[in-house]
Amino acid sequence: MLFSRDIGIDLGTSNTLVCDKKGRIVVNEPSVVAVDVKTKRVLATGDEAKAMIGRTPGSIIAVRPLQDGVIADFDMTSDMLRSFIYRSSKRSLFTRTRVVISIPSDVTEVERRAVEDAVRSAGAQDVELIEEPMAAALGIGLPVFDATGSMVVDIGGGTCDVAVISLGGVASCKSIKIGGDALDEAIINYLKKEHDLLVGTNTAEDIKIKIGSAAEYDGEGAMEVSGRNTINGLPKSVEVTSQEIREVLFEPVSSIITAVKETLEVTLPELSADIIEKGIYLTGGTSQLRGLADLISKETGIAVHIPDNPTECVAIGTSVKLRRAI
Repeated sequence: MLFSRDIGIDLGTSNTLVCDKKGRIVVNEPSVVAVDVKTKRVLATGDEAKAMIGRTPGSIIAVRPLQDGVIADFDMTSDMLRSFIYRSSKRSLFTRTRVVISIPSDVTEVERRAVEDAVRSAGAQDVELIEEPMAAALGIGLPVFDATGSMVVDIGGGTCDVAVISLGGVASCKSIKIGGDALDEAIINYLKKEHDLLVGTNTAEDIKIKIGSAAEYDGEGAMEVSGRNTINGLPKSVEVTSQEIREVLFEPVSSIITAVKETLEVTLPELSADIIEKGIYLTGGTSQLRGLADLISKETGIAVHIPDNPTECVAIGTSVKLRRAI
């Protein structure tokens, strides 16, 4: 007799979350793999591998195997998933692993197959894919199977997925390759251009979290940032302000708002009325950027809600899909 092990996975560009059938998050770690260049052997995954970024000797590289929401390195993604699946629960020779995994809403058939193959290569026997906005809506608890419109904007590390969902399907959607990574990249480029300061992605993310915003906020301030002087190569520190970083993030934030507006423009009138009544729901790590929800609300004239656990909604939604499929 085979025992079934059911796992839901939110495979993100920045973070991967694994949950059990009951919706409990059992793994939540960065989508990073550390590899020995000479032997090609995976040395670490997740938190341990992320700590190595920018600090490894020449023989070890720490990389993100996903870019813009899709697999950039198949073998590394498979190894990473295998590690996360192994850590998520006990298994035996008589265990059959069943996985529901999220994907961006606009992936190609080749990219869909790559995700499915990577999960099977990681040890799963049964694999089902679910689009991230649908998973997020299920995780929030929206009435996605009813004849009513629900709008979800899932902003992760690599992509922003906007979708209007009704009767268990996606009525209108738009996906752009802009997320938290694009915000970090904008900060890195600004510091390099304006302050001759070279910083890594971890530092840029720290700046974004501590003083980044999409709109003015109470308690704005400044922080000291250290890195390498691009002119003489020596260590250097500069002070950056909340206003500076907000101006840096203006372009990627504007792209997100444009994607929301364009999706609303092609939504059926009846579904639009439902969205006006219920509001727009933001999920994903980047949804927590200060002032973003208020700015989207101001630009669209529609109330915007952020769930208590925006980073976990997609993963929880995969577990809901697991339970419904049984």
